[in-house]
Amino acid sequence: MAETGPPVLDEEPIQKSGLEKVEEGSPKAPVEIKLSSEAPPKKQRRAKLKAKDSSDKAATQLLTESQITALENAFKAGDVEDRGVVDAGQVQFIVQQVLGDVLTVSEVRTLVQKGEAVGAATGVINLQEFKDLLIDLLHTTTTRWGALQTSLDGYVGFDTVLEQQRKKFLKKGFEFNLMVVGESGLGKSTLVNTLFKSKVSRTSCTNEPPQKIPKTVEINTVTHVIEEKNVRLRLSITDTPGFGDQVNNENCWLPIYDQINKQFDKYLTEERSVVRRKQIPDSRIHCCLYFIAPTGHGLKALDISCMKKLHDVVNIIPVIAKADTMTIEERDAFKDRIREDIAEAEIKVYPSSLLPEDEDVLQANAPIRKHLPLAVVGSDRALTINNKSILGRQTKWGFVEVENPNHCEFSFLRDMLLRTHMQDLKDTTHEEHYENYRRQKLSEEGNP
Repeated sequence: MAETGPPVLDEEPIQKSGLEKVEEGSPKAPVEIKLSSEAPPKKQRRAKLKAKDSSDKAATQLLTESQITALENAFKAGDVEDRGVVDAGQVQFIVQQVLGDVLTVSEVRTLVQKGEAVGAATGVINLQEFKDLLIDLLHTTTTRWGALQTSLDGYVGFDTVLEQQRKKFLKKGFEFNLMVVGESGLGKSTLVNTLFKSKVSRTSCTNEPPQKIPKTVEINTVTHVIEEKNVRLRLSITDTPGFGDQVNNENCWLPIYDQINKQFDKYLTEERSVVRRKQIPDSRIHCCLYFIAPTGHGLKALDISCMKKLHDVVNIIPVIAKADTMTIEERDAFKDRIREDIAEAEIKVYPSSLLPEDEDVLQANAPIRKHLPLAVVGSDRALTINNKSILGRQTKWGFVEVENPNHCEFSFLRDMLLRTHMQDLKDTTHEEHYENYRRQKLSEEGNP
């Protein structure tokens, strides 16, 4: 490691008896010769310059110019007193600032130890020592310098990867599985038909006469393939007739819970198969619309019990059904009571505030949390008003426009489900709910 200051010469004179050169016949005293373990200043400066050039060449081979610039800027930012040095303890934070949070625990430990060793004498490290330390770390522990921004000198072409993925996904199609839970008569089927502007609900796509309310909760799933602008979506709607309609509704959530876990188990079995399909069919429930009756008195005990059992296995979005039966003031007061009940019962609704979020995701989710629970109105009938076809409900007192945000929050729900958060619902299902199920299942079987 090159030194930071000028060489210190040994000033103590040393007499070398018998080695002095004295002219013959001269009475002069022996010549005192100053010896030093260091090289002469000129030679030492050359050695330092040579070492610096060698270090710079090593840095150039391992790092690009923009990467070196990023390191120098980070170092200067850490040198708040403009002394040309930083405290040895700051090395870890400066490196993480440049690399991002990509260093493992062992790499951070190695970096700290090396930094302390370099700055052991003075407690500080200069820029050249900082570079050498990182080059040494790069050689021995990590090569993950991709976090540094590097400019290109010309067009390469990897920007077409998005188009490649788009073509692949369009060919393969997409899947989305929606579950609706709530008491009978809350307009679940109507709302689903309104969301997709087609008859996709269980009751509307069959010609069977209306059946009596089942004595226990039944799970019915119907699957459609719908297409919009060359994008194919395999849509599965799972209905839960009989939920909350009995005198004794104890454990009426259990068939729903079992159905969700059944789809998890089905996916896990396919994953673990020795011979499996290239694309595993995804029947896991990505979202559960939980319908709340517009009573104006807050959540029922059944609602709280059911959501507490389901929130760990599925993304729950609470909606207030038939919101047009309440005035604006009644609706706002009702929403406040529901929010208080959800907070008191510690129910996790989508999007969960417990998961880490970057700035963009936080901005996208803030309006959703502000509006939850969503007060919605559904109608699959189009009425002509002022020569315009509008989805809505005609009443004695006026016309309720389903897609008008001043009348209800249906458009907000539709945009979130289909236009902004569909992929995030699927990712959360896979990365959080399914992963928790998989981990628990494998642990029970004794797998590490």
